[in-house]
Amino acid sequence: MNPRLPYLREKTAKLTTSSGVYIMKNNSGEIIYIGKAKNLKSRVSSYFRENPDHTPKVASMVSNVYDYNFIVTDTEYEALVLECSLIKQHQPKYNILLKDDKGYSYIRISDEPYPRITAEKNREKPGAYLGPYMSGFVTRETVAEVNRVFRLPTCNRKFPRDFRKGRPCLNYHIDLCRGLCRGRISEMEYAHTIAEAVDYIKSGSTESVERMKNEMEKAAAALDFERAAMLRDRISAVKKASETQKMFDSDVEEADVIASAHNSGSQCVSVLVYRNSRLFDKQAFFFDEEEYESSVLLESFIGQFYHGRGSDIPKNIYIDSDLQNEEMLEKWLSGLKGSRVYLHTPKRGALVKFTELSRNNAAEELALKAGRTAREVKALETLGTILGLKNAPLYIEAYDVSNLSSSSIVAGMIVFENGRPLKKAYKRFSFPEKNTPDDYACMQETLRRRLTHYVNQDGDEGFSRKPDLILLDGGIGHVNAVRPVLEELELQDIPLFGMVKDSKHRTRAIASDGGEIAVSHKQDAFNLLTQIQDEVHRFAISYMKSRHKKQSYELELTKVKGIGVKKAQKLLLYYKTKENMKNASAAELASVAGVNIERGKEIYKIIQDM
Repeated sequence: MNPRLPYLREKTAKLTTSSGVYIMKNNSGEIIYIGKAKNLKSRVSSYFRENPDHTPKVASMVSNVYDYNFIVTDTEYEALVLECSLIKQHQPKYNILLKDDKGYSYIRISDEPYPRITAEKNREKPGAYLGPYMSGFVTRETVAEVNRVFRLPTCNRKFPRDFRKGRPCLNYHIDLCRGLCRGRISEMEYAHTIAEAVDYIKSGSTESVERMKNEMEKAAAALDFERAAMLRDRISAVKKASETQKMFDSDVEEADVIASAHNSGSQCVSVLVYRNSRLFDKQAFFFDEEEYESSVLLESFIGQFYHGRGSDIPKNIYIDSDLQNEEMLEKWLSGLKGSRVYLHTPKRGALVKFTELSRNNAAEELALKAGRTAREVKALETLGTILGLKNAPLYIEAYDVSNLSSSSIVAGMIVFENGRPLKKAYKRFSFPEKNTPDDYACMQETLRRRLTHYVNQDGDEGFSRKPDLILLDGGIGHVNAVRPVLEELELQDIPLFGMVKDSKHRTRAIASDGGEIAVSHKQDAFNLLTQIQDEVHRFAISYMKSRHKKQSYELELTKVKGIGVKKAQKLLLYYKTKENMKNASAAELASVAGVNIERGKEIYKIIQDM
């Protein structure tokens, strides 16, 4: 605990209720956190109150606060503007920090008789360079497009050294290259093509198409039909390349589309940049903690991302979460740009697919970083959204009770971590004292036993971890049976839901205190839930069958005079499988059971007849 808390509470008790910015500092005077508030006294007091419910990151920050300063503003809007400016200036440790250290990219035209056009991260190699470009994505896409449109070589051959040495590669045969390796293109003609390609990069497709149309008409008038045909094909390639990127609504010429994804303790914000109704750029920003809801993360991100960009801010910004201070952000962004800027959160219609695309990009980036597939990341994101969770549930426990009449009553617990089964954390539960099947009572006892281990921290590694989500194979009855257990152990903050099956034993809906939540319309979450429900059912059934078989074997062995339940269990525990017992001799069986050879022979005969 911070020994300075009494002083900080006393200071805060006298604080103004005006809006403003507060600046937390450590004992070295270093700024560690900057925040804004509509009511400074109320907001700052929340950090230093008794029995706080802070996230680990906030708790860590509070423990390091030695003192704080504040700046009063006339309005909450002014506090927002000041907060963005100060965070950008000081980069405090505990704020969400936007670090863009990707560097610049360049387009290189190599210095050789037959130059190549390539994307480069620096200017170390000889040649002419275009750039710098802020985005490596734009650079790579531009180079790929220009090589495709102008059918330039991308192989490793050196020209003119490798003219007519070997057959043309596949690119020539599929019409992606003019076949420079055949040695039929002069250096002057090739230089002219490179100049056109560079001009295309600089001026874009519209002007290039008009210029090439004029050249094509001149070539046709001069009866140079080969060149006219080449230009015709090039114009067609440019138009095709433009169409493949013309993804955005034609009524919206420029916009940024921002969305976030969460996984494995990290968060990623993806920005898709559309200009002239085309996808122009893609950027991804990582944050190494999962302390923030999507809306909080996006609000802080937007403040830092657009600070100082002025006229480069697009007219429309599309986001995937509603923001608490949306109107203030719009006003601030409009002031930076010098004209109206709109923040949109599409809920339906064509524009929703663009926020989903941006979220998918964020999920792909996180998946690459975490070693997971984007489908798994997105499924967890969607499941968390459907269930109304703050974050994606990375550690999920699912339970199922299985019984065969009044015997072999068991329960299975499976674990999914980051969207995949974590089999080493699976657990089995038996109820030898239960004489009649009672799914609700067994489910209740299972969760009590499991969560008591967590509360007491006396179990193995799997039991010592708190789940992000608990799923029960059953409906609202199972949820109502288990809810009192969570309250009894003061763990009611763990999300608890039931998995409701249809007539084909597939997950139909999620049962909660408020009724049923449909999931079939969200395919990725539906598939994940079905996988979880199938796995927990399989695991519980397999345990029930194995116990039932074991009980059947015990019953058969106790038919031998002098063999009771304990000796039968001793044999089963020693040999583990029926095959091992069948391969044992009568003498070996007698020795393990602790009986004479005659009894051993009887045991041997019964085992062979099983």
